[in-house]
Amino acid sequence: MDSGAPGAAERSGRASERRRDSHTGNGEAAPVSDTPTPAGDDGPEDHDDNVALRLEQLIIGAEREYTPFQAAKAAGVPMEMASRFWRAMGFPDIGQAKALTEADVLALRRLAGLVEAGLLSEPMAVQVARSTGQTTARLADWQIDSFLEGLTEPPEPGMTRSEVAYPLVELLLPELEEFLVYVWRRQLAAAAGRVVQEQDDAELVDRRLAVGFADLVGFTRLTRRLEEEELGELVETFETTAADQVAEYGGRLIKTLGDEVLFAADDAATAAGIGLRLIETMAGNPILPELRVGIAFGTVTTRMGDVFGNTVNLASRLTSIAPKDAVLVDDAMRKELTAAGAAPPAGPGEPAPEGRDHRFTLRPLHQRPVRGLGIIAPWQLTRRG
Repeated sequence: MDSGAPGAAERSGRASERRRDSHTGNGEAAPVSDTPTPAGDDGPEDHDDNVALRLEQLIIGAEREYTPFQAAKAAGVPMEMASRFWRAMGFPDIGQAKALTEADVLALRRLAGLVEAGLLSEPMAVQVARSTGQTTARLADWQIDSFLEGLTEPPEPGMTRSEVAYPLVELLLPELEEFLVYVWRRQLAAAAGRVVQEQDDAELVDRRLAVGFADLVGFTRLTRRLEEEELGELVETFETTAADQVAEYGGRLIKTLGDEVLFAADDAATAAGIGLRLIETMAGNPILPELRVGIAFGTVTTRMGDVFGNTVNLASRLTSIAPKDAVLVDDAMRKELTAAGAAPPAGPGEPAPEGRDHRFTLRPLHQRPVRGLGIIAPWQLTRRG
């Protein structure tokens, strides 16, 4: 199903209704404006609606011919299940407007068919719909905001952005579609590889990971001082730089939150390297403020590409108390680094692994109470030498 919102199609329909309503019920013409409309010109609003409708049809790739009830019936799916899937994908309730296409029917039939074949339970199919909808909605917004607006500046006076957008989308759409499938397959292969390496089925959901937050210092003050364009450039630079560093050093970017990124890694040393590299990279960028990073190691629950649990909460608290341009880790993270030989032992009675090159050093900080987590013992992480 597409966005579900009638958009240009509904506006075009409303325009037609306005034209039909220009006659009274007894067949007499209703009063109209004395100002004539030039032949072939429906006015700027109708013109924009027509271009938007063409653009909408180009992207969707099919005519709107079904109401939600008709689409569910054509797919052989109960209306209640269809509505559940559509809501999960993030599509609004459109009543019984004729706004759906053959592609909507096919998608609904496929998802319901996975349930019928026993490959997915219905709750799991809803999760698939929700995760796909949320991810692609954000991707679509990013693509429009990041490059389509910049590429559709009218080259000639009198041209509208929508007129420029149509041929551009016509060229980009098949290329972006193929690229999206390629990236998804690569990411799916990487995720499948991580899963099959797990020793315990319980670890597929509850896993031991290093989880880190990186947070821009003083971001709230910056939002009051910077212009919108400057603020947007800062956030984009931060998110892009963080994503590149996390990927390069073998971690996974879980999500970005404007002034904060959440990342995870399967082992403590990888996460430690990412945290320090983020500090070093951001410090060399003149438009970015200072950064602080907090990393914790422990069991996390993974759902729909996100991570939850006390380990995540602890990493967030460590970030909030970290000094500027510093990385704080919890005691479990320290022990993991020591056991792997990535850092020298710092606890009493801890043996030093032989034949290892210590890459990191750890300095204990004062223990402190943290609401909801009790007393924590943070350690400041630095790179050796």
